[in-house]
Amino acid sequence: MEFRKNDLVTLEIEDCGIDGEGIGKADGFTVFVKDAVIGDTVTAKIIKAKKNYGYGRLMEVLKPSPYRVEPKCEFARQCGGCQLQALSYDQQLVFKTNKVKGHLERIGGFTDIPMEPIIGMDELFHYRNKAQFPVGRNKEGKIVTGFYAGRTHNIIENRDCALGVAENKEVLDRVIAHMEKYGIEPYNEATGKGLVRHVLIRYGYFTKEVMVCLILNGNKIPKEEQLVKSLCEIPGMTSITINVNKKHSNVILGEEIRLLWGQEYITDRIGDISYQISPLSFYQVNPMQTQKLYAKALEYADLHGEETVWDLYCGIGTISLFLAQKAKFVRGVEIVPAAIENAKENAKLNGLENTEFFVGKAEEVLPREYKKNGVYADVIVVDPPRKGCDETLLETMVEMNPDRIVYVSCDSATLARDLKYLCERGYELRKVCPVDQFGMTVHVETVVLLSHKKPDGHINVKVEFGKGEGKVPLDNIAKRAETYKPKE
Repeated sequence: MEFRKNDLVTLEIEDCGIDGEGIGKADGFTVFVKDAVIGDTVTAKIIKAKKNYGYGRLMEVLKPSPYRVEPKCEFARQCGGCQLQALSYDQQLVFKTNKVKGHLERIGGFTDIPMEPIIGMDELFHYRNKAQFPVGRNKEGKIVTGFYAGRTHNIIENRDCALGVAENKEVLDRVIAHMEKYGIEPYNEATGKGLVRHVLIRYGYFTKEVMVCLILNGNKIPKEEQLVKSLCEIPGMTSITINVNKKHSNVILGEEIRLLWGQEYITDRIGDISYQISPLSFYQVNPMQTQKLYAKALEYADLHGEETVWDLYCGIGTISLFLAQKAKFVRGVEIVPAAIENAKENAKLNGLENTEFFVGKAEEVLPREYKKNGVYADVIVVDPPRKGCDETLLETMVEMNPDRIVYVSCDSATLARDLKYLCERGYELRKVCPVDQFGMTVHVETVVLLSHKKPDGHINVKVEFGKGEGKVPLDNIAKRAETYKPKE
């Protein structure tokens, strides 16, 4: 049977895609349905049809799955930020484990994967210490803020996200009230006009410090003193800044930061390490789980105080400083200059002198330092962005020949690709541990340990050197040694 757009189909949802969508079949025709849960029986409308598969919109749940739960947030379906809120948490963990395992099998070609149990969350909501809220006007002309609906730039009004902290709503209420009182226009993406683009809020999970950064299509906001006075009534307010972004693009942050009040950073802790966090800093958004993630990375690194470690894509030194507690020396690399300055300050803040940080692309800095300056590594830790590692970097890692490589990944597909490269060149996949950093979403972190392959066995060979039958001339050995002499 041929299915077309707008056809209604009844499906039993038998599987789950990598983006959390339910998968069912109608007469052999596969349909992907957002918001459907494994075990559901649903009615879906075909919104896009290909030859053998299509995409459907959930119209009705005829028979709910035993794994289906009531979403905590009323905007869960519209917003699209929490793709799994309708799925019970134990099944979310199953989904994430299978996602990692599936990518390692299909993309990496691995079998008999040494998977450890996924590390789940204790607090399922209000765990995010950072949120970026776009500001605009709705169809009625009212100033709104919230989150973009999935795959659009339409703002779903919501000042109290179930994943964010309570302080977010208090900040947003005061910023919007200030805009309304003084006639301040939100930014309009279509025209490039208007002033306030986003409100960035950071929260120190352990210190209770609050940061507010207004991203403006301009250099200042009217009546700054009044806004500062209002925001300072919020307990824990520590930093109020303006970020200037006049570019006509969807990039959120510009490069210029101007301090309005307080200090340019807040401080928070992971384990025994304190970090200064600026508006531009990369810092994990779930501090409780980050502590578990880094503890696992430290366990895999297996440091005893004599190792030299390289931490690639080090950000503000979050993993570097964790490692420096146990290593002889740690070198970190990050492309963002401000992050490296933060890393150096964080090392001083924690009294860790066995660190060195480099500004630049990891795929450029590591080959340069290795080939020109002869640096080496006993352990390499790598925590790249979603696109994974550049092949030049992987090549240098193999040449440096560290005993262990610890790979921390936020995208299991690019992780699998990079692991395949490394394991085809002398390394062995020893341990894999998923960590749920982002409950209610499809995202999952993974920590992997690689070490040198061990020989399957050995043979004894007896060789006699010298002149005569059956003996190997010594001058031949010298010639071969010269031929295979390694480069400087």
